[in-house]
Amino acid sequence: MAKENNVKKEAKTVSLVLGSGGARGLAHIGVIKWLEENNFQIKSIAGCSIGSLIGGVYAAGKLDQLEKWMLSIDKLNIATLLDLSWGNGGIFKGDKVINTLIELIEDIQIENLSIPFTAVAANIVTEKEVWINSGSLFDAIRASVSLPLFFTPVKYKGNLLIDGGVLNPVPIAPTFNDDTDLTIAVNLGGAIQSNNIEVKNDMDENKEEIAFQQSIKNFIKSFKKKEKGSTTKNWGMYDVADKAFDTMQSTIARLKIAAYPPDVEIEIARNSCGTLEFDRAAEMIKLGYKKAQLVFEQNNQIDK
Repeated sequence: MAKENNVKKEAKTVSLVLGSGGARGLAHIGVIKWLEENNFQIKSIAGCSIGSLIGGVYAAGKLDQLEKWMLSIDKLNIATLLDLSWGNGGIFKGDKVINTLIELIEDIQIENLSIPFTAVAANIVTEKEVWINSGSLFDAIRASVSLPLFFTPVKYKGNLLIDGGVLNPVPIAPTFNDDTDLTIAVNLGGAIQSNNIEVKNDMDENKEEIAFQQSIKNFIKSFKKKEKGSTTKNWGMYDVADKAFDTMQSTIARLKIAAYPPDVEIEIARNSCGTLEFDRAAEMIKLGYKKAQLVFEQNNQIDK
């Protein structure tokens, strides 16, 4: 009997679905950390927007590098990563951000990833989802993260693509044919909460005080001052658009999950942090970890 007790339980296999939601998606890193530490084996990933970035980089085996960069992102001159687009459907092209990530992580063909991966984007012309599971990983990610207004749409194989969250913020469908024990979905559009799980930002005590979101705001304001007219009204318009997009994604996510419920849903409140608050990386990573732990404890699915 003692010998049997010493035998390690076989890991549960997981299809992991990582939703869209801007900086809240840093919680995906914490969820993945918890799963790895608790005898779950991720066998496939479907991701949308920030979920495609985190999921794709994890499938490439480079999540540690991405996490370190995210934790230090406010130490960079963020303005140098924002390449202005002049009347091309978005404020920024997004090329500098993607090229920086490629330099940091290196691009790879999706077919060569160790874990099957699908990035979900939306075709702005046909109004249909586009599942990208072949070709350049970062081409797929760039298409999936094309947040309307903020980043320009991407031309991909003759199609004009934008952020997949427009149509499917929690893309469960790509995992339907997976032969895994569990489908776990991380929904970043959870109900607004006044008492989120308290997480102290003690993972990076040496972070600088300048926030990523404020850097972007200051950069845009400095650009707008060169134009005639007020900057406040224009920036207020962006805030409204951002809030509207967030609300839309949350509503669609609820409908998708109700129609195709995963085995486990890990929900991150949509007021946990702002879409652009990447300066809160340590806090959000820790929140994702704690939320995963709480959900599995409540579902009694942790191997003892």
